[in-house]
Amino acid sequence: MELDKMDENDWKYHGEGNKSLVVSHLQVCCRLIFLRLSSQTAEQAFRHILNMVDYSKYVMKPLLGEKYVHSGEVVKLPLDFVRQLSLKVQQERPELRCDKVMDTFSGCGLCLPNLTQLPLYHLRDHRPPICVEIKPKCGFLPFSRHITKECKRKVCRFCMHQHYKLANGKWKRLSRYCPLNLFSGSKQRMYVALKNLLEEPQNNLKIFKGGELIFSCKDDAKQQPELNDLIQHLRPYFPHSNGIYNGQQPGKAVLNEFIQVICSALLSGGDSNRSGEPRKVHLSESRPHCEASPFPRDLLRNGNHGLPKDSVLAKVLQVQMLDNLDIEGIYPLYKRVEQYLEEFPKERNRLQIDGPYNESFMDTVKNCPTEDDGSVEYAVGKVHQYRVAMTAKDCSIMITHQLNLEKTRFTYSISILDLDPKPYEGIPHQYKLDTKIVNYYLRSMQAPPPSSLYKERQECTLLFHAV
Repeated sequence: MELDKMDENDWKYHGEGNKSLVVSHLQVCCRLIFLRLSSQTAEQAFRHILNMVDYSKYVMKPLLGEKYVHSGEVVKLPLDFVRQLSLKVQQERPELRCDKVMDTFSGCGLCLPNLTQLPLYHLRDHRPPICVEIKPKCGFLPFSRHITKECKRKVCRFCMHQHYKLANGKWKRLSRYCPLNLFSGSKQRMYVALKNLLEEPQNNLKIFKGGELIFSCKDDAKQQPELNDLIQHLRPYFPHSNGIYNGQQPGKAVLNEFIQVICSALLSGGDSNRSGEPRKVHLSESRPHCEASPFPRDLLRNGNHGLPKDSVLAKVLQVQMLDNLDIEGIYPLYKRVEQYLEEFPKERNRLQIDGPYNESFMDTVKNCPTEDDGSVEYAVGKVHQYRVAMTAKDCSIMITHQLNLEKTRFTYSISILDLDPKPYEGIPHQYKLDTKIVNYYLRSMQAPPPSSLYKERQECTLLFHAV
């Protein structure tokens, strides 16, 4: 990419979150993330993006695995190009996002591969790649002795948060998705979780075809996404499901096959022991089922299946579980650190409160003592662990499939993204938000809606091999 010859007409709007706007090149398989922190100086913006790269490289990549994490690189862009691009993409942005202004002064960007494509895989006869982006959220119930509300041990954060978001107008309908079903390792429960995401994706599911977004929640949150439109996009990838399949109507058969393909990718990557079975990760410290989940309890008797040890879900879950104190246990430690910094402000750098995110920071995360000795070092270690766990709770998993028609099988690539460091200063907000969510849930708790009986689906017959 020749920075001095960049033309805004070679780029298109790809999407955005709360802090960044993403554009993708029309021909080259890379993408740029522009941070919309216009109040920052150029030096501050550059330091911020460099922190993101270092955090991904030295913290999240060792924890989640080399094959899943792409750290990217910081690039300095011509300011004239950035200004022209800002004007171009403004017309393509959703109306509800246009109140946030793109940073056109720093010229800083983060260059990453376009994970909705499989650029290195060429087939003579192929269809555009299908990419599924899932934001799975927290996959376990907290088990900390610091928890004061028993409902937190029985109902997951996502399901409780749904009621709070509904009351505050964030969403118009409750999602039936429960992260504990997705992280269960049971194909039956995972099927239900993915089906619930398709029915109500909110911010937790997006689907791309050939790099173009074809399925997500509607911008106004009032309309439900069109599953029939998605089915039409998917039909060419599952030709044997276009007739009546195992008693199902064609559309349902296509979705069934599609969900099975996603499940298989999410469970892939495990080692095998002598019996040929993947080694599993089990959650002995946490209840494996959320009481608010619509999954029928009489189908839970098969127990907790566990996840293959090297699967992407197992990797994410293990990092999430670095939060073993819950925010109720972390907040007093945060206040201990704050009190120490008031007395010794110059210690902020030594304790790496704001980074740098390097091997030393990683050592603090990995080697934090298990018992509280009353020191500020213990408090800082647990706070850093909590921040890393929060990154894993808010990450996205991207699964990109390419259909090889010659062999009737999918090639896939799996990546983990949205791995930004969570701010130290955000801990008081998280503590207050947790209290609001739990208290609102307790006040508004109702009997769960009647759940339909989910029957075991047949295994997908497609063959897989990893890229």
